[in-house]
Amino acid sequence: MSASGATAGPGERAHAPWRPVGNPWIIVLVATMAPFMEILDGTIVNVSLPHIAGSMSVSPDEATWVLTSYLVANGIVLPISGWLSDVFGRRRYFLSCIAMFTLCSFLCGIAGSLWQLILFRLLQGMFGGGLQPCQQSIVLDTFPASQRGKAFAMTAIATVAAPVLGPTLGGLITDSFSWRWVFLINVPIGIIAFWASAIYVEDPPWARARTRVVDYIGLSLVALGFGALQVFLDRGADLDWFGSGFIIAFASLAFIALVSAVLWLLYTDHPVVNIRLLKNRNFGLGCGMMGCMAAIMYASSVMVPQMAQLVLGYDALWAGLLLSPGAVAMILCIPVVGKLMGFVSTRLLVAFGFVLLSTGMYLAHLWPPNVDFITLVEVRSLQTAGLAFLFVPISTLAYLTLPKEASSDGAALYTMFRNVAGSIGISVVTTLVSNAKQNHLFYLSQHLSPLDAGYRFELPRIVAGMAHLGQSASAAAGYFYQQLQSQAVMQGYNDVFFLCSLAALAMVPLCWFFTAGRAAGGENIGH
Repeated sequence: MSASGATAGPGERAHAPWRPVGNPWIIVLVATMAPFMEILDGTIVNVSLPHIAGSMSVSPDEATWVLTSYLVANGIVLPISGWLSDVFGRRRYFLSCIAMFTLCSFLCGIAGSLWQLILFRLLQGMFGGGLQPCQQSIVLDTFPASQRGKAFAMTAIATVAAPVLGPTLGGLITDSFSWRWVFLINVPIGIIAFWASAIYVEDPPWARARTRVVDYIGLSLVALGFGALQVFLDRGADLDWFGSGFIIAFASLAFIALVSAVLWLLYTDHPVVNIRLLKNRNFGLGCGMMGCMAAIMYASSVMVPQMAQLVLGYDALWAGLLLSPGAVAMILCIPVVGKLMGFVSTRLLVAFGFVLLSTGMYLAHLWPPNVDFITLVEVRSLQTAGLAFLFVPISTLAYLTLPKEASSDGAALYTMFRNVAGSIGISVVTTLVSNAKQNHLFYLSQHLSPLDAGYRFELPRIVAGMAHLGQSASAAAGYFYQQLQSQAVMQGYNDVFFLCSLAALAMVPLCWFFTAGRAAGGENIGH
C-alpha cells in the first residue's frame, strides 16, 4: 500500500516508505541473537572433538565428521536461503530456522552415538544456514541507508567476534563441564531468540511469501557443488589433498557442479540463486572484499593459536585466551567506526582497515620463535582492529545500490562469500604452513654439519650444558633437532602471515572503485 492507502504498482510498492512497528534497534538486537549462536557453533566444537572421540570410542578422524557434516549442510543452504525466504516468507522462515536449530542443538547434546551426532549436526547446519542471510536482509529493510552503518555495527559484533570467541568458550565449557554442554547451551538462548523474534520481527510488503518457480536443476547443482566443495575443503588437509582419491573425486565433483551451476543460473529465467546481482559494481566488489577479509580473519584465527601451541608450548586454554583481547579490541572499535562513517569517507575507512590488517599481518611475519605473550596480544589486537574497520563499511557500501526487493538474494550471496571464503582461507593456510615448514626444515638441516662454523661453535657449549644437567653428549643432537623443528615451524607461519599481509594490501586500490551515493537521509555514503 502507498502512503495514501491506495494500491501501488510493483515498482512503487518496492520503494514504499515502510517502517517496522517496533523499535528498529531492538529488532536488530533480537535478529542478531540466533545468528550469533549459529556462527559460534561453527568454531566452538573444534576443541571438543578429541573429547567427543574419547566419549564415543571413535577415532579422531571419525569425530571430524561432526564438524564436516555441519559445514556441508550450512554451505548448501546458504546460497539458496534467499529463495527459501521468498517462498516461505522471511519471518516464517527465520522463526522456523531458529526453532529447528535449537531443537537440533538439544538432540546433539543428548546423542548416544557418533552417527546420531553427525545426523543431528547435519540438520543443525541445514537450519542454521538460513539465519545469517535473514538477519542481514532484516537489517537492510529495517534501516534506511543513512543508518545502516550503525545497524551493521551491532551485527558485526556478533558476526566477527563469534568465530574468535568460539574456541576459548568451547575449551572452557568442555574442561569445566562436558562436551555435550557445547550444544545444550544453545537451548535457552534459542528459546529466548525465538520468543523475541516472534514478537519484534515482521516482514515488509516485498519480503512476504510469494510464488516462485522451483528451479530444480539449479537447486540440485548448487547443493551438489557446495556440498562437495565443503567436504573437499574440510577434509583435504587431513587426507593429503590430491594424494587422496577421495579428495580428488570431491574436488572434481565440486568443480563440475559449480561451473555447471553458474552457467545454468545465468541462462535460466527463474534462478534459485540470483548471481546476476554480482553485476552491480558495489555489491560485487563488496562480496569480493568481504571474502578476502573473511579468508584472512578465519585463517589468522587458526594460525595464531596453532603457532602458540606448536612453537611456544601453550595449552589450549592459553592459546584461546591469546585471541580474547583481540576480540575485545574489535568490539570496542566497531562502534567507533560506526560514528566515523558519519563524517569520514566510507571508502577511506575500508582502505585504512585493509592497511591496518596488512600491518598487523606483517608484524606477525616478524615474530621470532621466543615471542612473548604480550607481543602476541598486541599484534593480534592490531589485526582485529583492522577487521573492525572493514566489516561495517564494506557491508554498507555493498548494499548501497542494491534494490530493496533483492535484499534476500543479496544477503544470501553476501553471506555465502564470507563463509565459503573463510573455509577456503583455513584450508589454504593449513597447507601453506605445512609446505613452508618442510622447505625451511630442509634448508635449516644443512647447517647441522661439522662444516658449518655456527654449529662447530655452538656444539661444545650445548654438550657442556647437557653434561651439567647429567645428560649424555648424545642429548645435544636431540636439542639441536628440537630447535630446528621449532624454527622451521615458526618460519612457516611467518611466510604465510606475509602472504596474508600482501593479500590485504592488494585490496586497498580497489576501494576507490566503489560507487559513491547519497542516502535517503541526505548523508553521503562512500564519498
